[in-house]
Amino acid sequence: MVGVNTDPPETLSKLVQDGTVTWRNFRDEKVGGEISGNWKIAGWPTVYVLDHIGVIRHVDLRGKDLDQALAKLIKEANEEAGEGQ
Repeated sequence: MVGVNTDPPETLSKLVQDGTVTWRNFRDEKVGGEISGNWKIAGWPTVYVLDHIGVIRHVDLRGKDLDQALAKLIKEANEEAGEGQ
């Protein structure tokens, strides 16, 4: 999991220190900045699910739909690696 964060650096630092954010984050100076603008992020959080080769397969899944998509993608990756047989 990777994040793109436009909060002030102090805010993100506090979230990391208190354990709220436990994943790597890239800093974008503002909403619509280089990263969020290129990825067309319109709101927070926006969730992109990439497969094992880096292709975006889903955008903005939540809850059960996200769990099911991840399980399917993990199975596909394992099968391709010869681990699912």
